[in-house]
Amino acid sequence: MTAHDVGALVLLGHPVRHSISPVFQNAALRAAGIALTYEAIDVEPGALGDRVRALIAQRAAGNVTIPHKPAVAAMCDTLTPLAQRAGAVNTFWVEQGALTGDNTDVGGFDQLARRVLGSVPLGARVAVLGAGGAAAAVCAAVEQWPGARITLSNRTPQRAEALAARFPVVDRIAPRAADAVADATVVVNATPTGMTDTAVPVDVAVLPPAVGVIDLVHRPGETQWVRDAKSRGLRAAGGLAMLVEQGALAFERWFGIDAPRDVMWEAACAAR
Repeated sequence: MTAHDVGALVLLGHPVRHSISPVFQNAALRAAGIALTYEAIDVEPGALGDRVRALIAQRAAGNVTIPHKPAVAAMCDTLTPLAQRAGAVNTFWVEQGALTGDNTDVGGFDQLARRVLGSVPLGARVAVLGAGGAAAAVCAAVEQWPGARITLSNRTPQRAEALAARFPVVDRIAPRAADAVADATVVVNATPTGMTDTAVPVDVAVLPPAVGVIDLVHRPGETQWVRDAKSRGLRAAGGLAMLVEQGALAFERWFGIDAPRDVMWEAACAAR
């Protein structure tokens, strides 16, 4: 695609007011000289179908966030292999009237993990807390890591079981988060815990001493969980690097050019 093929650029979610995606995507558009504005649109689930149909008519492209990723995947005419694997769409565009969905969260998570861990570890035991769309993206990334295995823990055991059935890399389901992390080399929070308060997905006191801590939540000043982990001397980071990388990958899908990652990162950091 080219910029001329995109009639509008949006973020769909509910809520979306907190998102900094418009800040760094609009900085990228200005840097690339593309005359579009990226707009966040709050869409309640009941209105999603009508909104998506209107966007298809506009030849729109964009991103999708909570809670619409699985629903948009179901609406797409075409899914990339990654979107099919994750069962969720966070990036979409329209080609010849057909809605195409991709999942750049998978690549975004992989980039964040490498940032925290230095490289993809061999034979990692990854504890994933949560079983929604973000957890599915983590599973899709980790199943490419050599020798990795995943322990899942979720508030609703049935959702964890359904996710495990889709990803053979998951070989354990733990009843409690504290059980899931006991022998982990990497722990990933794939729940919204800590997004708006100081709640933590699991007490860092129960984490193994050399574990890597990855929180997919991003917020100004980092989450309480990341701060607690760092205070214990653990390698830890929030989800900002994943957010920017998935946005950069989406930009490249929409326009077929390299994303200005330095510009996007600077804008995202300034907006925190």
